Amino acid sequence: MKFSTLGLAFAIGATAAASLPAINITGNAFFNSETGERFYIRGVDYQPGGSSNLTDPLGDSTICGRDIPYFEELGLNTIRVYSVDNTLDHSECMQMLDDAGIYLILDLNTPDASISRYDPGCSYNAVYLNEVFSTVDEFSNYTNILGFFAANELVNNNASLDTAPYIKAVVRDTKKYIKARGYRQIPVGYSAADVSSLRKELADYLNCGNDTDAKIDMLGVNDYSWCGQSSFTTSGYSEKVEMYTGFSVPIFLSEYGCNQVPGSRPFTEVKSIYSTQMSPVFSGGLVYQYTEDSSKYGLVEIEGDSVETLTDFENLKDELNLTSDPIGDGDYSATGEESACPTDWAFSINIPTAPDGLSKLLKNGATGGNGFDAETQNSCGDDAYYVSSTITANSSSMEHTSSSTASSAHSTSTKSSSSSSKGIADQLEAHGMTALLALIAIRKIYIK
Repeated sequence: MKFSTLGLAFAIGATAAASLPAINITGNAFFNSETGERFYIRGVDYQPGGSSNLTDPLGDSTICGRDIPYFEELGLNTIRVYSVDNTLDHSECMQMLDDAGIYLILDLNTPDASISRYDPGCSYNAVYLNEVFSTVDEFSNYTNILGFFAANELVNNNASLDTAPYIKAVVRDTKKYIKARGYRQIPVGYSAADVSSLRKELADYLNCGNDTDAKIDMLGVNDYSWCGQSSFTTSGYSEKVEMYTGFSVPIFLSEYGCNQVPGSRPFTEVKSIYSTQMSPVFSGGLVYQYTEDSSKYGLVEIEGDSVETLTDFENLKDELNLTSDPIGDGDYSATGEESACPTDWAFSINIPTAPDGLSKLLKNGATGGNGFDAETQNSCGDDAYYVSSTITANSSSMEHTSSSTASSAHSTSTKSSSSSSKGIADQLEAHGMTALLALIAIRKIYIK
């Protein structure tokens, strides 16, 4: 079907309602803070325009108002957005989502304000954290914020595994900022690529250690293993349920919907995702993606203010309508096992020390972001930590491509830091006397 939704958008925006109850975490599951009922994510990934035409769909009420009726038609309760412009006002769209009973999972990065696989040490800096925290400030007072993702698929192969400590660093700093600013306890997690050789050990690492601030509160898994008319066993879902059993935080599919099928996607996996086979471990999922583009994962095609639903949309709607959530608590685990930290990684698993500017941000708050214009991956010049910690770092990080932590798992940002190629003189000029002292200390270590 195809029709204009502008009039309906404004009608939705004009209708105010009480705020949705916050979603809390107990053990490895989400719960409605008012009713106490188990909450299963029924959602889609939502970023009209993708990386080629990056647009904040929650910063323009004509965009979100156009699409929210379709979210309601699908019966969704959650959307995920990969990038927002933290200079815009999002109150209208967040109220429209609230009125429709829809929660938001939000990635905190933008393409050029994110941790770089090529040089994570430099890209982890106070300028970057200011952008992250400015986004936190913009959204934390909405009760329909379900949670934040600190990164998306930063680790996407064995070569990029040594960026994992930076995920924990951003999780830690974000959780500290949320507490310092007096916001409610909003979950902070990570959206992981489905890399078979790293699935469990990366998940365990992100949930291990004595620093509770550095542990993820939730784990999203981008998983496309169920294709077409598959099954719980054939798809590998059964193995993943077994593998993650005992994991102490909620897990859900942050992307699903394999399109390696003839014709449209049947979404037969929905019956398993919301079954008692998976509910003890998984808490629902988000279909990739709402808008059609060249990747052919879309549920709808958009032209201006008009939306045309595709067969995928109708198939997903039918499957969701036919599938109820498990009755009761879904046999969740109120207490989980303590994850063991890896002992055989070929690099330090220690969490990086926070940039010098973090304490000021925690005390005074972020100074406001720069939206999609933010470029922070080369902004390590103000952080003496970068010199003292990464000048002797494992050179294997030079082999990595830059991270794609915003937009989607199917697009990449090619911008990366060039600071690794700086000479010692350039670094001294950038860091001043603090850097000089750090380098002297390093030299003494190697002389001994």
